[in-house]
Amino acid sequence: MILSVSRRTDIPQYYSDWFFNRMKEGFLYVKNPMNSHQVSKIMLSPDLVDLVVFWTKNPAPMMRRIGELGEIPYYIQFTLTGYGRDIEPGLPDKHELIRIFRETAETAGRDRMVWRYDPVLFNERYPAEYHFRAFEAIAEGICGCTDKVVISFLDCYGKTKRNMRGIPLELPDEETMKRTGERFVKTAEKYGMTVESCAETVDLSEVGVRHGSCVDPAMIERILGVSVRVKKDKNQRPECGCVESVETGAYDTCLCGCKYCYANDSEGAVMRRREEYDVDSPLLCGRVEEEDRITVRRTSRILTGE
Repeated sequence: MILSVSRRTDIPQYYSDWFFNRMKEGFLYVKNPMNSHQVSKIMLSPDLVDLVVFWTKNPAPMMRRIGELGEIPYYIQFTLTGYGRDIEPGLPDKHELIRIFRETAETAGRDRMVWRYDPVLFNERYPAEYHFRAFEAIAEGICGCTDKVVISFLDCYGKTKRNMRGIPLELPDEETMKRTGERFVKTAEKYGMTVESCAETVDLSEVGVRHGSCVDPAMIERILGVSVRVKKDKNQRPECGCVESVETGAYDTCLCGCKYCYANDSEGAVMRRREEYDVDSPLLCGRVEEEDRITVRRTSRILTGE
């Protein structure tokens, strides 16, 4: 089983104590976002968890306890962009985040670090030239700490539209996306990185950007040192190349406050859910109710032959 920690919220930054407490207890609960009374019990013993994929914009709070994973392998997807507090109001200074990226790589190893420069959005304050400068500054700052950068262009989901209200957007055409991708590739090569795209409908391969996978079978096999048996994740978009993983997070719980967020409905919704946070609860920001139906989720090993 591959654990996703988490597409729905920043567990490493805000809920890492909860996560490691759950690893110690050996299970956690996840409510179905489409039916809150359907609760999955995820067993977390080391003989069931093959690998953990962390998604975060600041893993520093997590890294003091990362040793508690023991022999369970992991890798970290670290989103680091050039936006200011008008877009990412809850994050530390970018120079501080570059320092954190470097320190995290020292512990995890560069082969377990993925830099995410996404989403790429355009407006008068953030034109293409701004992104070119920001991308290079970050690439230079984390040079030697990762081999891969993942990019994607902003998708305007329903929650994103609400969160971006009042912020002008300029939707890029295919030529703009290709020109941006080509410039990113040249910069990344300069600093020893390759560029992949995340769930993009546009084909950027002609400018050197290949369709990538965030839950990436090639990277997983490289980390585990063995071949794996995996399937495409049918719960993701058709353009997504990720393989199946088990999600551990909950929507409306991330405190970053990023305006492009697809996982938070509103600031008020996040504050209400946050009030339900209990570091010792099997659920992240929630409670088990009388009418809830708890079912042990069936999982399987991904190692070939198991």
